[in-house]
Amino acid sequence: MSHSAQSGSWDGPWYRVRTEHFEAAFLPNADEDLESVDNVDVFVDLRDGSRWSATVITLAKVEAIMARRAESGEALGGRYFWCSDGLIVRDVGMSSMTEVLVGLVENDEFAQVVHRLDD
Repeated sequence: MSHSAQSGSWDGPWYRVRTEHFEAAFLPNADEDLESVDNVDVFVDLRDGSRWSATVITLAKVEAIMARRAESGEALGGRYFWCSDGLIVRDVGMSSMTEVLVGLVENDEFAQVVHRLDD
């Protein structure tokens, strides 16, 4: 996988990252350490002008949510997890999540994994 991800910058509540393949606009919590992010919405504009979205969440965060729901009784007692446009990743942090998105583009898997937004 290429390491074409570049550092990002803040644009209001959005943290924007530009790569050779796309611009990604992440929406982390304002006080969150960017390299500890484990659950974040992202909108991606590919170079061809198409727009995409995903909720990127770590496997550990999914496990924590399911454990919490097991105790609260939600989601059939924590027996399942789902989220719209979900992309489960192993590692926390914006740079790691960006690398996954870059890898999906470079491996021609992006359109199968990330949700395309209507024009």
